Amino acid sequence: MKKKVSIGLSLAIMASSAIPAFASTAQNHHFPQNHNPIKNIEFESMKAPSTIENMVRTYTDAKVKITYKDGTVKETPLNYNQLFLSKDKIVDNKGEKIPAGTPIDAKGNPIVDRSVPDKPSYYISDAPDSNSFITIAGKDYIISHYEYDSMDNAGNEIKGLPASMTLTQVDRNQKTGKLTVNHAKKIDFSNVNGLWTPCNGSTTDWGTHLGSEEYEPDARAFEDPSSDSYRDVTNFAQRYFGDKSKANPYFYGWIPEISIKPDGNTNVVKHYSTGRFSHEIMQVMPDQKTALFGDDGGNTMMFMYVADQKRDFSAGTLYAAKFKQTSSDNGGAGDLQWIKLGHSTDKEVKKIIDNGTKFSDIFETSDKPAPGFKAVKTAASKKVEYLKVKPGMEKAAAFLEARRYGALLGATSEFNKMEGITVNKAAKKAYIAISYENGSMKKEDISGVQDDIQLPVIDSGVTFELDLNGRQKDHSSNRIASRYAPSKMKGLLVGEDLPKSDAYGNTANPDKIANPDNLTFSNDMDTLFIGEDSSHHTNNFVWAYNVKTKKLSRILSVPAGAEATGLRAVDQLKNSRYLLSNFQHPGEDLDGKQITAVDKEKLEDAMKKGIGIQETGGVGYLSGLPSGDLKTK
Repeated sequence: MKKKVSIGLSLAIMASSAIPAFASTAQNHHFPQNHNPIKNIEFESMKAPSTIENMVRTYTDAKVKITYKDGTVKETPLNYNQLFLSKDKIVDNKGEKIPAGTPIDAKGNPIVDRSVPDKPSYYISDAPDSNSFITIAGKDYIISHYEYDSMDNAGNEIKGLPASMTLTQVDRNQKTGKLTVNHAKKIDFSNVNGLWTPCNGSTTDWGTHLGSEEYEPDARAFEDPSSDSYRDVTNFAQRYFGDKSKANPYFYGWIPEISIKPDGNTNVVKHYSTGRFSHEIMQVMPDQKTALFGDDGGNTMMFMYVADQKRDFSAGTLYAAKFKQTSSDNGGAGDLQWIKLGHSTDKEVKKIIDNGTKFSDIFETSDKPAPGFKAVKTAASKKVEYLKVKPGMEKAAAFLEARRYGALLGATSEFNKMEGITVNKAAKKAYIAISYENGSMKKEDISGVQDDIQLPVIDSGVTFELDLNGRQKDHSSNRIASRYAPSKMKGLLVGEDLPKSDAYGNTANPDKIANPDNLTFSNDMDTLFIGEDSSHHTNNFVWAYNVKTKKLSRILSVPAGAEATGLRAVDQLKNSRYLLSNFQHPGEDLDGKQITAVDKEKLEDAMKKGIGIQETGGVGYLSGLPSGDLKTK
């Protein structure tokens, strides 16, 4: 719903920094009202950090330029404010305060890191990801993902650790918009067998949070007790249930929907009818029935779901895209044809899982080409597989093994690192991030495997624009019951790889987006916000791109080695505007960077003394824009 321009705090970008939690204060900015309406708003870009002091913190030097219809121009700075770090003890849990990023088991107890026998402590995720800002019964809440913990206390990489989400109630100053933590608690996933790696997510128009479960375990490999998949899922079951026998790969790889009740408690369901794959994000289109998905990894697939009823993803039809390439310029372009995988309900798919169905119950396999078998290569397995669906197992294949089944039907399983998705309602466009345009998206010569995508390598990635249309038909010439089915996609913002590392360790142009990940769109500012997950930029950034003026502006820098996550434009609040954004795993891979512009040892030391290296992630916000509906058309 459109709102009048109002006085108050505006943009808030959730991020974090090394300064103590709750230390910053917001700034007020007052602007003329409707007697002098806003003509346009643009972001004035900040420079990339060039000193150790700036490389180790989350900060902005960006500005906002407001032009009014009478010609008046006002320029104001964006200002950073911190909310909390994932290591901050803000969560109320069974009578004690625990860190925001601590996972809990099926009984609600914090999961303990015992890697150093004489120093047990709670695990703390250094990877906060998706945020939703939701107002229920007059109270404001933030739901945040905690994707994983990078290392245990002994310095080992962690495998099979249950993940978590935190519900944080925040107090919002009605005059300034400043946010402060009231209290927080962990969200209980015990009724859906726990939570696998939650990456990005989205907020529905009806006030629920759609999460994700990324990098689903390979159910075929799980049947081999010596496999990594078997190790990860059984480790998860032991830590979560306290019982390895409850390990089941088909419990994970779904979309959880979280509702907040008026009393502040939560309700969690997993939507099994939306299909199982490496869910990066589920983004609902304006019809509140159609959804698009990011499928993260190599040899991934573009999926679309059309629900039977609005606002209800418990029953619907799942489709997979076939990409028909039309150009290799500017990141590439192609037409999209949709292949129907099947229709089902959450109850039907859950029954298949609860019956103990295994991969070997669904598919016949061959270790070489054979009559009746088709060669496929998907993210489910890094190898070429020769598969055939067993009679009567089509529905199980479509929803438990959506990518493998889609490939058997001819869908394109060659996308790479398909990440964030957002939608521009007015223009009927969606935007999708391909973080690394390489690997399976280049021309490949694999005997018997289709090769639909043959694009030049762009290691720093591409943000694509998708046309959304109605009246489309699937591959069997049946009408798709959606007005928002993507028909075409083309490169919009393209990264620029450098031939060699610059003095700051960047291997992609720091003045262009490298490895886009999180995307969110502000409809009343015509602005696409992009967060980076880049190994090619030493410091990752958040960018603002005006789709009308085509102006790209850097508006936030996060600590060296950290990823900019949790991006979410919140436009619907009266007197306040927020752009949520987190950071995770600061300092990751810093030791491998070729940095000469500053003293690398001093940089690493400053990271350790400040935010730490892969110890915590954070949440905070920026202020500086007028709030309310900024549209003047």
